[in-house]
Amino acid sequence: MRQPTIRDVAERAGVSKSLVSLVLRGSDQVRPEKRDAVLRAAGELGYRPNAAARSLSEQRTRTVGVLLNDLRNPWFVDLLDGLNSLLHANGLHMLLADARLNRRTGQDPADPLLDLRVDGLVVVGTLPDPAALGAVAERIPVVLAGSREPAPPGVDVVAGDDERGARLVAEHLIGLGHRRVAHIAGYGAVGELRRDSFETTMRRHGLAEQAVVEQSDMTEEGGYRTTVRLLSGPERPTAVFAVNDMAAIGVLSAAEELGLRVPRDLSVVGYDNTSIARLRHVWLTTVDNTSHEVGRRAARCLLERFEGPGGAGRVQLATPTLEIRGSTAPAP
Repeated sequence: MRQPTIRDVAERAGVSKSLVSLVLRGSDQVRPEKRDAVLRAAGELGYRPNAAARSLSEQRTRTVGVLLNDLRNPWFVDLLDGLNSLLHANGLHMLLADARLNRRTGQDPADPLLDLRVDGLVVVGTLPDPAALGAVAERIPVVLAGSREPAPPGVDVVAGDDERGARLVAEHLIGLGHRRVAHIAGYGAVGELRRDSFETTMRRHGLAEQAVVEQSDMTEEGGYRTTVRLLSGPERPTAVFAVNDMAAIGVLSAAEELGLRVPRDLSVVGYDNTSIARLRHVWLTTVDNTSHEVGRRAARCLLERFEGPGGAGRVQLATPTLEIRGSTAPAP
């Protein structure tokens, strides 16, 4: 069966082909009754615009590449939802690539997206070498989302305020009377900022000697193994602040296995306010890192770069809040 063409839509609607093109491009120079007639005709015929032909004529693909460092982290789901909602509202489509998989195959993480001639690139999460994006930024707009690594010139950074978020956690636990507090730290600039802020806050309250920091890999298994070590020592902490919600789930598993009740025997705090933290049987106190807002801001930065390319890179930090649920209580 022959696919309907723009000529068929024009004949059905009783208008010119050029007017149909204006409607399909979203032009505001078309009278409402004409626009309705064109859209109705296109729907009746089952017409779909030829994206390849349009890309050639406009020299744009109307696609945005999204390079995701870790598909396993649920925090990125809300970020991607915020990102995609604004991109979609502006007629752009999102193409997702797994940076971790590309590196394993010896491929530059951004290459598959660049081969598809995306109009812009959003890098989500921490990459080992963000400076390598400098060459990409010379060709297309690039935004880093959810990362605090130093960005190349001309690259915007949108993330949560990790220092403020970690300070909220430390002050919450200190306010509950906890003195021996452990932090399961992460890697990259995000991990360092949360760790430094935690230690600074504990020191400001005269609790530097009671603060314990253990490095981990930001996974559930890493949180579990680290917590087993922490809780098996002679000076068991009364509260644990995990670098993210995934590690906090590992903390909860270790506590249960060792016969400790949360929060009566041990208070636990995560970070990111993912869907896992909101599960009723978990009900984790955590930092809401405004992931959806970070995604929307990243999309806005990209749209602004499309309208006015060039200029210095900007850093935007969204303000986090502490979601107090059922995993924290006064110190035993």
